Amino acid sequence: MKEHTVDTPQHLGAGKKINVLLVDDQAIIAEGIRRMLDDESDIEFFYCDDPSQAISRALEVDATIVLQDLVMPDIDGLTLVRFFRANNLTKEVPVIVLSSKDDPAIKSDAFANGANDYLVKLPDKIELVARIRSHTKHYLMQLERDAAFFALREMQKQLERSNTELQRLSSLDGLTGIANRRQFDETLRREWQRAQRDKTPLSLVLIDIDYFKPFNDTYGHQGGDECLQKVAKALEGVLKRPADLIARYGGEEFVAVLPTTDAPGALNIAECFRTSVRDLAIPHDASAAADVVTISAGIATITPVVGADLQPFVADADRALYRAKDAGRDRAVHVQDLTD
Repeated sequence: MKEHTVDTPQHLGAGKKINVLLVDDQAIIAEGIRRMLDDESDIEFFYCDDPSQAISRALEVDATIVLQDLVMPDIDGLTLVRFFRANNLTKEVPVIVLSSKDDPAIKSDAFANGANDYLVKLPDKIELVARIRSHTKHYLMQLERDAAFFALREMQKQLERSNTELQRLSSLDGLTGIANRRQFDETLRREWQRAQRDKTPLSLVLIDIDYFKPFNDTYGHQGGDECLQKVAKALEGVLKRPADLIARYGGEEFVAVLPTTDAPGALNIAECFRTSVRDLAIPHDASAAADVVTISAGIATITPVVGADLQPFVADADRALYRAKDAGRDRAVHVQDLTD
């Protein structure tokens, strides 16, 4: 049996043949229709004399149209039409009902149950072939439209995934894998506006690796890159809330945006940053602060009012960082603790 998939449209070639499946318990009818279609080079005829096997047979031969007797043993013809319509793989396959009676009431029932057409058997050859071609053409065109729509939808999904990935990559620092300066700027502006609106505190922590240039000179640029990667990972591991952000600010500098965080909370996080980097125990023989890599941190906290300027806030954190470095490094200083 051919394999069919439920979630994607059937593949259609430009020269796809018309596969006619006749479901009828009378072999003489089958032979008559076979002869009508025998000299049609683009039509292939298949026969099923057991209505209980009609669905599976239609899938097996990849039927593009079904001719079906209305009166058969075991299964009523209209019931079989409903079975075709209820199956996800055959629900769109056109069904032409064949009946020995030209009765308007029977025709109405056939159409109401999902039949596409109604012919009195044995029909005229020209009429039968014309109707087979007409219904099949519309069916194949519909499948092609579905396939095109499906392909377009998949392309759109792929484009959305690509755009999302591109946006994600454009917001990450290529070396450390954490947020980059661009992402930091966007996040800080957004959180600044939220803090203004909600009247909540916002903290900023500027971080600098102590004596990083001597580290690079001693251990080489590869060693420096590995150091930056390890420090970034350690800093990232400190933050637990989704709203918090750690980013590479530039060179050996990092920055953390801490929404709804007051001064004591920000100082506590900064100390966690400092100890997490110390615990990495990365040797640093060229440091005057310790024998391992350390960081200095400057912290600023504000509950911004509407219309307040963002830049002085950043400048305060930078001023605190300068004081931490001037005081011997390997420490965290909050701008509120500065006396000048």
